Amino acid sequence: MELFHPFRSELAKKEYLTFYDQRALGWNVPSETKMVDTSFGQTFVRISGLNNTSPLVLLPASVFNSLMWIPNIADLSQKYRTYAIDNIYDCGRSIYTQTLSSPEDLVGWLDELFTALELDDRINLMGLSYGSWLAHQYALRFPKRLRKLVLLAHPTIVPMNPTFILRLMLSFVSPRFFRNFVYWLFLDTARYEHSKSVVESVYEDMRLAGKCFKPKAIINPTAIKDSEISNFQLPTLFLVGENEKTFSPQKAIQRLNKIAPQIKTKMIPQAGHDLNFAQANLVNREVLEFLE
Repeated sequence: MELFHPFRSELAKKEYLTFYDQRALGWNVPSETKMVDTSFGQTFVRISGLNNTSPLVLLPASVFNSLMWIPNIADLSQKYRTYAIDNIYDCGRSIYTQTLSSPEDLVGWLDELFTALELDDRINLMGLSYGSWLAHQYALRFPKRLRKLVLLAHPTIVPMNPTFILRLMLSFVSPRFFRNFVYWLFLDTARYEHSKSVVESVYEDMRLAGKCFKPKAIINPTAIKDSEISNFQLPTLFLVGENEKTFSPQKAIQRLNKIAPQIKTKMIPQAGHDLNFAQANLVNREVLEFLE
């Protein structure tokens, strides 16, 4: 295996990690970082908060990494020992050495990681989008290791929006279409002058990820069956932006309220798939109240 794996080249590795490390300067709380060995490779983890507080593990969206939690980390780390993870099979500092090909592989990697980090069986687990789906997959298989579950913009509770799928496909056609797609997806953040730079940073992160990492097969998130949520007993919070683009937020909440009323649901105003950016303070408050 090349020294620059999982990047396309040594130059690509340097270009991406230079940008990544520059973004990491925005992590506005004291932290330590670890490369944690698992049978699937090395996982990069960014740890913040006090030692004697409960663990809160943060799973990123697809094509993102631990740095997507910059808007949230100061509030969350005041109450919890936070573990922000670079998904081993996505974009960031983690290095996979074994091909992952199924949800079971991802869940197995995550369970190994929690054990290697010496986390007890009272873990609070939170994810956004793809990370939300992965958090739910983990909770289905290892509920006894978790204390509470937070799902932000879980993408497979209801079918995806055809408009989102079309715009996603078009984003691969040209750089202009890709830029338009990112700004459309992060519209609620982009509409304010003070936060446009955040969207530009997100766009550059995603652009460099596509340019610098080797291509690999994506483990597609699976649709959630009624049986996987109707009898779900782990205390769970589902947050979704009212302007969510990837699926209908109203239909998602309706489905959960109908077949899984034990799951707490909340619509976040003036936010879409970018809810943790566009409404960071509100999302932080809802999450902390639920975890308390």
